[in-house]
Parts: sequence; C-alpha cells; structure tokens
Amino acid sequence: MHHYGKTWQKIFKESYAPIRSRVIDWRHGSTLERIERPSRLDRARALGYKSKQGFVVVRAKVSRGGMRRPRPKSGRRPKHLGVVKMKANVNVKQTSERRVGEKYPNLKVLNSYFVYKDGRHVWHEVILVDPNHPSVRSGLSTHL
Repeated sequence: MHHYGKTWQKIFKESYAPIRSRVIDWRHGSTLERIERPSRLDRARALGYKSKQGFVVVRAKVSRGGMRRPRPKSGRRPKHLGVVKMKANVNVKQTSERRVGEKYPNLKVLNSYFVYKDGRHVWHEVILVDPNHPSVRSGLSTHL
C-alpha cells in the first residue's frame, strides 16, 4: 500500500492530466455522489475502510470561500456592515462530513479524507458504515 500512496502524491503534485480529466466530470456531477470504491485506497484503508458489505464511500463537493451575508438595508459605517470577512467556525472537511451524514441518516460517518481542490470547490471522500449490517456487526461492534 505504501507504493500506492507515493504514486497518488506524485500524480497530485504534477497536476496530472488523468486526474484533471476526472475532475471535469466531478464538477458537472452532483454535490454528493456515492461511488463504488475509494479514489485513494491507501488513505481509505488507513482510516478504517474495508471492502465489504456495509461500507459506503461518498464523494462530497463543497464550495470554497467565505460566507456570504446579505447587506443590511439601514445605514451604518462600512466597518460594521458585517458583510465581508465572515468565516464559518468549521472547516471544509467537517462541512462535507455533516452534509453526507444528513443525506444518509441510517449510516454512521466513520471518517473522511481530502481528494482534490480547485479554484471553486474542494472534494472529500467520506467513509460511511451501516452499523446494523450483519457483516459489520460481527467485526466492528467495539468501534461503533
């Protein structure tokens, strides 16, 4: 698995053409997309993913940038408008985990990892586990 991780890092650093062509499809796809298998198998397995029934991987797309607030109607000095430089108190990874958890309420979020980032979006893959599945219950009852 170590070799797989090194290859992924090399591809990402060189802005490799195959991954860029894959990201074009991701941009046009939906915000939360369930996928067959993880893009970064080494990272997913390090975080607890197993290739068996009861484990689900979802790719989440989150917009980059600060929060947008509507401009107040009444007058005040520009410093106190409270429109620009507004930041959320949670990071993008937590946001993607929360959104996926809301979409799949019967599954538990196990972990997530970074996949790709461009000028507009950040992609994370979130690992979900079905705690009621028999194959998961037998092996991971202590972790969930």
